[in-house]
Amino acid sequence: MDHFPIFLATAGRRIVLSGGGDAALAKLRLLLKTTANLTVFSLAPAPEIKNWATAGKLTLIERAMEPGDTMCAVVFYAADEDAVEDKRTAAIAHADGALVNVVDNLEDSQFITPAIVDRDPVTIAIGTEGAAPVLARAIKADLEEKLPSTLGTLARIGKGFRKMSYTLPFGRARRDFWRDFYFNAGPKAIAEGEDAVRPALDDLLNTHLKNEAREGHVAFVGAGPGDPELLTLKARKALDEADVVIYDRLISPEILELARREAVMLDVGKEGFGPSTPQETINALLVEHGKSGAQVVRLKSGDSTVFGRLDEELDAVTAAGIGWHIVPGITAASAAVASIGQSLTKRERNASVRFLTGHDMKGFADHDWAALARPNEVAAIYMGKKSARFVQGRLIMHGADRKTPVTVIENASRPDQRVLSTTLAHLPVDLAEAKMTGPALTFYGLAPRAAAEIASTVISREFA
Repeated sequence: MDHFPIFLATAGRRIVLSGGGDAALAKLRLLLKTTANLTVFSLAPAPEIKNWATAGKLTLIERAMEPGDTMCAVVFYAADEDAVEDKRTAAIAHADGALVNVVDNLEDSQFITPAIVDRDPVTIAIGTEGAAPVLARAIKADLEEKLPSTLGTLARIGKGFRKMSYTLPFGRARRDFWRDFYFNAGPKAIAEGEDAVRPALDDLLNTHLKNEAREGHVAFVGAGPGDPELLTLKARKALDEADVVIYDRLISPEILELARREAVMLDVGKEGFGPSTPQETINALLVEHGKSGAQVVRLKSGDSTVFGRLDEELDAVTAAGIGWHIVPGITAASAAVASIGQSLTKRERNASVRFLTGHDMKGFADHDWAALARPNEVAAIYMGKKSARFVQGRLIMHGADRKTPVTVIENASRPDQRVLSTTLAHLPVDLAEAKMTGPALTFYGLAPRAAAEIASTVISREFA
């Protein structure tokens, strides 16, 4: 992020602009929405600028800008649409200590003006760091269509009521009150007219003051394989309401970004053959925060019911008398097999699929290798990179065809996904050569479709 988004206080402060043409008009139409004191310098101002000056909306000085003209200005816009003049006026503003924006010149600007959705006092700023202004305008148009025109009125009335809401306990109780207002009671009241909103707020506050505090609760949420677009709506809602998020190592940063900024974020990652948070510690954290009354999200990669030690954590919170529910997610096997254009089961090929896991030889030792070695069997092997040679040996020892296709998918569903297409005979060697460092899932008995090989970054070996 090269440009940090902030909302600058402009009430009573000075903003200066140099220019009088189309670029100046575009900026002034936006700046006139503020309560700043606007000053425009232009030798040839457009008629609209003259009219605004006559109406007292800004101060127009019909000359070129000179040193000292931007004293005490908080920001300055160079909008003369002339590179030489813009450079000259920007230098003056720099010397006077103002933040400078040179219109259509990202490199020489200290700040950029985002596309804005205005539902005063609700303001949404959309920025692309100058990379895609057309995209920013498209997003703005989409939001303009979706946000009701009454949103600003509700926010304005709610702002005046804010101190009254302080009679509710800080934190969740206040958030629940305001959520109820903006998404339930408020829209219903404003449909009857603006005068009905304040009485509705009073009634709503009285109702919430009588409510008992919500008990602590744990949501066991499957975060999917990493692509935030594969997160379920129910998972998004749980993250939005969470006071505490306890997450695994494989949760992608993009998904963690969806949690509330105020939420406590606790990394309890486990790593095979590396540093890990003991399961007892995770259980204790769930109980500690659940008993404190927090709404806890236990965020697990993939689906929390598949190889996620869910039962141990459920036992811990149940024994502590804490409520819980499970939000299923897309398991890595589903996302990974979709990325290679295959299905886990296929008529006349396999009517069942096996999910296997084990960090080492001991973890894999008890599987039914004889059954898996039969023709047309399919298995999704989790956490099997380091045990590839052992898996290969067990399958061949039980009669598996060495030409059986094997596909290894690293970072399934993520931008850096890689696919290794090989055979059982070559699996350990090809896997070592691929140097996969991310989480990977191995499909025994499946090869990528040709279309998937074109769409993905594929390291392939012809079947021997």
